[in-house]
Amino acid sequence: MHFDRRRYLERVRERESRSPLLKNCLCAFSVGGGICALGQLLLSLYLYAGLSDRDAGTLVAVTLIFLSAVLTGIGVFDSIARVAGAGTLVPVTGFANAVVAPAVDCKSEGLVTGVGAKIFTVAGPVLLYATLSGALYGVILYVVDLFS
Repeated sequence: MHFDRRRYLERVRERESRSPLLKNCLCAFSVGGGICALGQLLLSLYLYAGLSDRDAGTLVAVTLIFLSAVLTGIGVFDSIARVAGAGTLVPVTGFANAVVAPAVDCKSEGLVTGVGAKIFTVAGPVLLYATLSGALYGVILYVVDLFS
């Protein structure tokens, strides 16, 4: 049976499953907001414990990274992400998951050729382009400062 493009697209539309958009958005918003609320709660606790603003903020990031890495390692983060979707991509927790997940997947290949070689397969491009764009931004600011 030969399909032209139009008939193929009609066939795909008939068979594709519909995503519950409102439900997905609410789940993502709730989980992402929950992660942010947890961060705010941790910040309040660390400030109450007498830490400076800077130290408390750093400790919040470290705590969220640690929790995300542990939850990824024991397989819980993926279950949360299946329900929450993009809500788990709050920058720090999503980045920690992107680093830890390939390491967990490749641990059977050994520490060097598995974990060491593949730990940044997902996060590597993010680090590369973030570094390059940061350097470019720095050059632009330097040039602007020269002429102002």
